[in-house]
Amino acid sequence: MLLDLSEEHKEHLAFLPQVDSAVVAEFGRIAVEFLRRGSNPKIYEGAARKLSVSSDTVQHGVEGLTYLLTESSKLMISELDFQDSVFVLGFSEELNKLLLQLYLDNRKEIRTILNELAPDLPSYHSLEWRLDVQLASRSLRQQIKPSVTFKLHLNHNGDQNTKVLQTDPATLLHLVQQLEQALEEMKTNHCRRVVRNIK
Repeated sequence: MLLDLSEEHKEHLAFLPQVDSAVVAEFGRIAVEFLRRGSNPKIYEGAARKLSVSSDTVQHGVEGLTYLLTESSKLMISELDFQDSVFVLGFSEELNKLLLQLYLDNRKEIRTILNELAPDLPSYHSLEWRLDVQLASRSLRQQIKPSVTFKLHLNHNGDQNTKVLQTDPATLLHLVQQLEQALEEMKTNHCRRVVRNIK
């Protein structure tokens, strides 16, 4: 699977051939630090002074490299696919090898960082439900008022918690239709492509 880089990312990465390979390696280290700790403008300003360019140029170069490394690590693309993806950028053979080495050295660490950044959401364990129907009351003898009660059991960090929900059948039917529509949407090519890139 090849990476599909936008024109903006290609522009950001176009700065890399203009600098020495040691600088590109340092940008790779900064890119991993960027993922771990966030952006640090002081690092960009210091590197910009040494290279005699604007700090925005350095920042865009690091962000482009970060995107290249994170997307490659997310998709766990092979060495050959990574080389083919970078080959499109028109870099020298030496720079392509350096980028490949950066990817191979850091992909496990980047995947670990990305897993830590992922939200920790509760997961489904079980569901109990009950249908209640009120047939009459003191004031209304012929009244039919149905309601559905759910007891949803969720797992979160090894703990189990319970949520109780109650609704009427019309709202439940609408909810089911919306969920079925969402499942159908997930079968489209666009959604499959998005989900594949998220993993």
